[in-house]
Amino acid sequence: MYDEHSFYSIDRLIEFGLGMGIAQQMVQMMNHTMANMHIPGAGNPMPQAVQSARLYYAVLDGKQAGPFSETEMARLIADKKIVKETYIWYPGLREWKTAENVPEILRLVALTPPEFGETK
Repeated sequence: MYDEHSFYSIDRLIEFGLGMGIAQQMVQMMNHTMANMHIPGAGNPMPQAVQSARLYYAVLDGKQAGPFSETEMARLIADKKIVKETYIWYPGLREWKTAENVPEILRLVALTPPEFGETK
């Protein structure tokens, strides 16, 4: 017996199929968005596809060290292993520069929160 309000009616199956197709597209879009999301200060590293391809080198304890990603550089800055006098280089720079003269490093310094309780 055909009942147009039955779940198995052709109209309901078409509606169900279209709804499933739209839902799958929404899930794919949300998964893509979440995979590429980074919340500053939350401590979650950015997915590899989103991270800057630039790698940095630094002179630490008198020796060249690296390469370091931006995330690693930010950690070194927070740990005070990189200070304004630290020499920095990345591919494209003609010579080593002090951290205070590298705009990309200054941006990382500005994004690094001060230690709790620290006043200036």
